[in-house]
Amino acid sequence: MTVPSTQPDPTHGVPDRLIKHSVRYADHRAVQREHLTPMMRHYADLKDQYPHAIVLYRVGDFYETFFQDALIVSRELEIVLTSKDGGKEVGRVPLSGIPHHALDRYSATLVERGYAIAVCDQVEDPAEAQGLVRREITRVITPGTILEEGMLNAKRNNFLAAIVIAGNHWGLSYADISTGEFLTTQATGLDQLCSELMRLQPAEVLIPTNAPDLGGLLRPGERSPHVPESLPTQFCYTLRSQAPFNQHEARQRLLERFKVRSLEGLGCEHLPLAVRAAGGLLEYLETTSERSVIDTTKSKTPELTQVPLQPICTYTISEYLTIDPQTRRNLEITQTVRDGVFHGSLLWALDRSETSMGSRALRRWLLQPLLNIDDIEARHDTIQELVRNGILREDLKAMLNQIYDLERLAGRAGSGTANPRDLVNLAESLSKLPELARLVAQAKSPYLKALQHVPPILEQLGKHLQAHLVDRPPLGLKEGGLIRENVVPQLDEMRQQAVDDEKWLAELEKKERDRTGIQTLKVGYNKAFGYFISISRAKADQCPEGYERKQTLTNEERFVTPELKVREGRVMNARREIGELEYEFFAGLRSQVGEQAEVIRKVAHAVAAADALAGLAELAVYQNFCRPQMSVGREIAIVEGRHPVVEQSIPSGFFVPNSAELGSPAPDLIVLTGPNASGKSCYLRQIGLIQLMAQIGSFVPAESAQLGICDRIFTRVGAVDDLATGQSTFMVEMNETANILNHATERSLVLLDEIGRGTATFDGLSIAWAVAEHLATEIRARTIFATHYHELNELASILPNVANYQVTVREMPEQIIFLHKVQPGGADRSYGIEAGRLAGLPSSVIDRARQVMTQIEKHSKIAIGLRKGKAKPSERAKEPAQQLDIFTEL
Repeated sequence: MTVPSTQPDPTHGVPDRLIKHSVRYADHRAVQREHLTPMMRHYADLKDQYPHAIVLYRVGDFYETFFQDALIVSRELEIVLTSKDGGKEVGRVPLSGIPHHALDRYSATLVERGYAIAVCDQVEDPAEAQGLVRREITRVITPGTILEEGMLNAKRNNFLAAIVIAGNHWGLSYADISTGEFLTTQATGLDQLCSELMRLQPAEVLIPTNAPDLGGLLRPGERSPHVPESLPTQFCYTLRSQAPFNQHEARQRLLERFKVRSLEGLGCEHLPLAVRAAGGLLEYLETTSERSVIDTTKSKTPELTQVPLQPICTYTISEYLTIDPQTRRNLEITQTVRDGVFHGSLLWALDRSETSMGSRALRRWLLQPLLNIDDIEARHDTIQELVRNGILREDLKAMLNQIYDLERLAGRAGSGTANPRDLVNLAESLSKLPELARLVAQAKSPYLKALQHVPPILEQLGKHLQAHLVDRPPLGLKEGGLIRENVVPQLDEMRQQAVDDEKWLAELEKKERDRTGIQTLKVGYNKAFGYFISISRAKADQCPEGYERKQTLTNEERFVTPELKVREGRVMNARREIGELEYEFFAGLRSQVGEQAEVIRKVAHAVAAADALAGLAELAVYQNFCRPQMSVGREIAIVEGRHPVVEQSIPSGFFVPNSAELGSPAPDLIVLTGPNASGKSCYLRQIGLIQLMAQIGSFVPAESAQLGICDRIFTRVGAVDDLATGQSTFMVEMNETANILNHATERSLVLLDEIGRGTATFDGLSIAWAVAEHLATEIRARTIFATHYHELNELASILPNVANYQVTVREMPEQIIFLHKVQPGGADRSYGIEAGRLAGLPSSVIDRARQVMTQIEKHSKIAIGLRKGKAKPSERAKEPAQQLDIFTEL
């Protein structure tokens, strides 16, 4: 159970006028249990069992919190703090509550802010309870164990991760309990672990520790000595005992969970750290999410459930194209750099999926592109078939639009949390699968052929659900109205009896009016008193024998008769029994679905992939994308490529396309020069995005493209101070550049923008020269090096695998026009002052800048020498250090 390990003062931020005198008993541990009321005593006992969770205690139509939980809930949710009697010797204790129907909404807020929730429900009918109504914890909600639909982002996974670190080696396991995905891996190098965590963006990370205060969840940004400093700070870390992460215990738990004798078939028998992480994760799920779905209408044996996880899948990082966190950020794959929002990201530009499953699949593909050409071309083949067959593509998307989120519906059914509408939606989706199979019956591409066979058990299950559940059931499970007529004979008989009794009650009013002669007599009902006969005070003395006075009001008297009491009892009992029987039958249907959760999810996986590819095919048609030709070589040959996001963000036809050639026989490194704001950064990003799109199996925005497989894509585009670690802009830049030089290979794509600009001019030029030279000669990575150091153009005359390109401009007498066109040749000016003028700098500043630039160019002998070919950067060390005096001779 989770909340920060060092809990803040719960009264912090709560106004004094709300706390009043109840602060004395803000902590339940400060009160002797025998002095508390029975309900408060039970609440305090639950808090001892779940000390790191906020206990939401069901009382009637509300979930109430007391003591310190009430103060936290009042502050975090900005709701009223009041008080309640805690016992004769105690007095008032803090109270804050939320309506039961708003549980998901308020829980989502609390979990998002780093708290765990323990939901305590009534598991006994209050009408049958003797004394305190029996209550039990029925659900523990932590950031990584959310199942509720209203608390999840439909278009992205909600991962729970667990890590085990042994020196420089580590094991990682992660699962999304809402979709059943369960994966594990093992590798070396904590930098790779950090990169993998950044890719996954888990909602919660489990770490085994010997800390005495286990279970505490560290909110994003908080630090603990039990969490390695090398790990990213933006995640929630939950401290767990070492025991479940023990090799033997973890292995045994996996064997029992998946009913196997060896982990060999699961691929992790010889990955001890991966096994330990997976076992620890499973134990956490057993503690928090695998529970009993309790029948609250009558005392029965609870329906035991497990979170339905798919068999664990083992993977290696080397199977996929590696994208480090900086590159993921610079390429704006899932969110923009400036605002951190989805709109304007690559995923925003590409996602045309009809289902949430398809959107999640596309997101996973973008964060984990492929390296295997056969796998890539299987996706290309599917897109090509859908591009060529427009009718099939449109019909397929229309059919997919009618299918709900099968992955998460199956998960909720398997975990016992699905409501009636979930099963109706599931049944409707399953009924579409045979139609979907017929639609793609003639398809030839791999991902469409995967839809051609529907497991017969799913067809039967869909028909069974539709035959038993009404089309529009209520959300509530205990209200009745779930099961169709003529399905359960016993239920039909009970319903008919209830109808007869209700008909008798409806006719009672007319019957009694005729019998008593009191034409104003009415038959009424309220929850407190049940059914009654109402007679005005003026006519009350005319009531016949057999009428028993039940209530006296100002203007009327209320009576009952023995027969009315009998009928009332039968009606109320019938309603309750019908609700109980319908729930019992519904629970059976839900269990049947849960048994097929794995089969449903396999089909859902195929549907999601086809949906993502159909969306990419539609995008290819309307945005004029081409199929890239993939190879195992090193060439990158893009003809008239475009930036897939920018071209959708500006009017049609305004984007200027550009070509690119890298790798054999083209140069390995391009030195790209040109003015500020001319489009160099956009050009770099579009090359990286085209390569990335091709390796997820998408068509690309170009007239044609021949692309060799990349093992990694590196970018260094822009930099900011890292205040959290005290690093300056230049140090951030150097760290990122060092990472590239230490990990790039000849099969990597490296995109560098303005290396060396964060320090003195000559230092920066020297570093930029050395970095470019190393990439071209030692690593031979395919590289585009954008720079304002025009001196680097000399590299092309020294190294045969280096070429110069420039972003061209047109000079006019009073202005320059950016043409955004990349052409061979090197620029010798940056036009920075002109860019400042276009940005709106005052004319006096522009004039002064021109004067200063004249003096700098006049005094910079080394720069002049380099431009004339009289000096090389290697001779830079021989020159004495100079500090230019730009304030003289002006």
